[in-house]
Amino acid sequence: MAKDSATIWPTVHAERAALIEDLRDLPAERWSTPSLCPGWSVHDVLAHLVDDARTTTLSFAGAFVRAGFDFDRFNDRGVARERAADPAQTLAAFESVSRRSTGAPAPLPTRLVEAIVHGEDIRRPLGIEHDYPPAAAVTAIRHQLATSTRMGGGRERAAGLRLTATDAELTVGDGEHVRGSAVALLLALSGRPVRPGELTGPGAQSLTGQ
Repeated sequence: MAKDSATIWPTVHAERAALIEDLRDLPAERWSTPSLCPGWSVHDVLAHLVDDARTTTLSFAGAFVRAGFDFDRFNDRGVARERAADPAQTLAAFESVSRRSTGAPAPLPTRLVEAIVHGEDIRRPLGIEHDYPPAAAVTAIRHQLATSTRMGGGRERAAGLRLTATDAELTVGDGEHVRGSAVALLLALSGRPVRPGELTGPGAQSLTGQ
């Protein structure tokens, strides 16, 4: 765990800082752009990231009980709590918590999943390109492969498939082949849409449902 903390948290902090810079001069009208996360705007996703960064094991437990053990209700309440009327205020709040190393009681690699997937939830609809550390994306993929879709993972989506990252050291699984960038594989595993042709191979349609 100590080794993971020494590598994962600095990456998460760096990715938060990069996202802040990407959004610092975003025009006001673009904050309402629908994100890749169904039902949420890019402003909503940023508010979720603020809430996630503020969360501790104790605060999660209390809020989850109050949400009736419903993850969607829990997340929606967090967004409502942290989403300021002015997106610039939400961004300032994110910057103020961006160096925190706390989170819900979940395996540490979930922090990388959050940073990368939610980063793309925001960036892709806005047309912002960003390169993520390949090793971080691979760690996030391996976590999603080991986690049920009921818990936000992608184990069932990858069943019967062999995944190969074209930009990282990763080939995993057996079955119909799917090739693509590590980030595209991670997004598909996480139930997000990818660009046409971004994933190839006989198993691509099975993984993406597109």
